[in-house]
Amino acid sequence: MLYYLFDYLDREFDLIGAGVFQYISFRAGMAVLVSLLITITFGESLITMLRKKQVGETIRDLGLEGQMQKKGTPTMGGLIIIAAIVVPTLLFAKLENIYVILLLVTTLVLGAIGFLDDYIKVFKKNKEGLAGRFKVVGQVAVGLIVGATLFFSEDVVVREFSETPTEIQASGDTVINYEDVKSTTTTIPFVKNNELDYSKLNPTENNLITAAIYILVVIFFVTAISNGANITDGIDGLAAGTSAIIGLTLAILAYISGNAIFSEYLNVMFIPNSGELVIFCTAFVGACVGFLWYNSYPAQVFMGDTGSLSLGGVIAVLALVLRKELLIPVLCGIFVIENLSVILQVSYFKYTKKKYGEGRRIFKMSPLHHHYQKMEIPEPKIVTRFWIVGILLAIIALATLKLR
Repeated sequence: MLYYLFDYLDREFDLIGAGVFQYISFRAGMAVLVSLLITITFGESLITMLRKKQVGETIRDLGLEGQMQKKGTPTMGGLIIIAAIVVPTLLFAKLENIYVILLLVTTLVLGAIGFLDDYIKVFKKNKEGLAGRFKVVGQVAVGLIVGATLFFSEDVVVREFSETPTEIQASGDTVINYEDVKSTTTTIPFVKNNELDYSKLNPTENNLITAAIYILVVIFFVTAISNGANITDGIDGLAAGTSAIIGLTLAILAYISGNAIFSEYLNVMFIPNSGELVIFCTAFVGACVGFLWYNSYPAQVFMGDTGSLSLGGVIAVLALVLRKELLIPVLCGIFVIENLSVILQVSYFKYTKKKYGEGRRIFKMSPLHHHYQKMEIPEPKIVTRFWIVGILLAIIALATLKLR
């Protein structure tokens, strides 16, 4: 909203300094600043309100050190994360941008699903919360909306440059030859000619089949990463810190993908208007870092499913919009391994119980962070080490821009 106000003031009144709002870098900086201020300033008020409403976390005794001390800690802190993402985005981003709209819808819808789950746990005293099938239905619905929009919207294009990219006009001006086209291509990391076209997976020429393939891919990533973030949110600061690292990496990728000079230099797919996502990404990072003010060990508030489901979904949609979803196993490696640890543990237990009559386990407990807790490693050390691994994975993800 402020972007449009200062754009108007710049055009109509030539207001000194108003033109600075045209720069993505300035608006991104303001977005992260406002996001941090919202979380830090209003976080205490939210925690106080949640305590008054007795919105405390229900803890199942898993035999983990210090676990029962967390009983009654306010949950639903994801509300402040969502506010700290949405408000700066509304203030500083171009709201007609299709990608910004998609990210806002994803944040609010998955946040609403998570809120409903937390509400059932806290106020209905049902430890299971919202039935898993209803969560999946909500995640699939978000994936369907995002996938259909990215596939069918005329505003979602990639820019293809001509092999002879410039021509000189009579006036002496240089014109770059390009065409914005609908495309189902994505980026394959670590490969020189690094583009995969989803339409090539369709043996027919039926566009609807290609759409179905693409939408299924989108649904898979949204559901998997949303659940991965949800599972990772098991110890103080882990999900928020990991999400901040991923969000910062995606902000860099968004800036490169939306900048013609950098994308050409790095031979990265140029996606018109994707640079606007830098504002959303910085608001996202600010919200996660600001939340750590209260969520770092020992946590004063938990984000709950309200926050974790929306964080994971947002990360997945950002990667899909930037056509970097095949980079998710690297960039979101923490979420992926946490997910896999649960799948492997449950599958192996069922297999050995059927084969030997007694279930056996790969880990002391899943998800993976609980395995390390069972090894009596302090929570802060586990979280710090996971963050370090997350930073290493982010560096590897960025290195794929040149390592091919």
